[in-house]
Amino acid sequence: MSEHDAAPAGSAPASSNLVMRVLAALVLAPLAIALAYAGGWLWALLVTLVSIGLFAEWLMVVGAGSAALTASGTIVLAIMGFCAAFGALKTGVIAGCVGGAIVTLIARGKFVWAATGFAYASAALLASILVRQDLAHGFAALMFVLLVVWATDIGGYFAGRSIGGPKLWPRVSPKKTWAGAFGSFAASLAVAAGFAACGTGKAVPLLLVSAVLTVVSQLGDLFESAVKRRFGVKDSSHLIPGHGGLLDRLDGFVAAILVAWIIGFLRHGVHSAGSGLMVW
Repeated sequence: MSEHDAAPAGSAPASSNLVMRVLAALVLAPLAIALAYAGGWLWALLVTLVSIGLFAEWLMVVGAGSAALTASGTIVLAIMGFCAAFGALKTGVIAGCVGGAIVTLIARGKFVWAATGFAYASAALLASILVRQDLAHGFAALMFVLLVVWATDIGGYFAGRSIGGPKLWPRVSPKKTWAGAFGSFAASLAVAAGFAACGTGKAVPLLLVSAVLTVVSQLGDLFESAVKRRFGVKDSSHLIPGHGGLLDRLDGFVAAILVAWIIGFLRHGVHSAGSGLMVW
């Protein structure tokens, strides 16, 4: 859900921000979908680069962005991405555990925040790759998660702006509203209904999974907002016009893809998480 979902309707800054958001989405969304469809090392490469960016932005937000810490995390995440992409998952997990320990040692005074950021980026990397690797339903599962998260963001933005009303959690995110939260929820259910109508999964399970993922996505958004507020930062970076940084754009997706993989893993195992998510 957007940080700006309760901005006054018709205001010039809000209108300009919306235009920038739409233009950025028109460029980035097709690229993400194309690489998700391609799968394999192309999707893994994108996910690895994004995960490295998430880690680097996290370090900047928490004030721990030293060259040594950023470089060590980057190398470890690159190794993890390579291993996961080419079937050496156990090696990648071991590399992540060893690398996480190294990152923690280098961080010293802010080792808890650095370790949390590394775990955050690592979880995003592995879950995103593993969900897509399911040959039977990986692409459908990944698109389901992406569309639920996008619908959550879009529904929250427009419902919050048009309806306004009581704030959701003013101390953490003063611009988010309950109207935006319910708009996000309704939009995500529409995505599930669309998948079911197209014959991709059964309606009731998909609606339930969508409900879980949209709530988790919003909690991921609030978590990132709480971290930024803790360190007095507005945007994680200015990398994406109208959206801020990768953390600002992908906070909900990171939470949702991790929970989606957990659901799929519990039902169908490590490498068939896509089927576990979509086939009931």
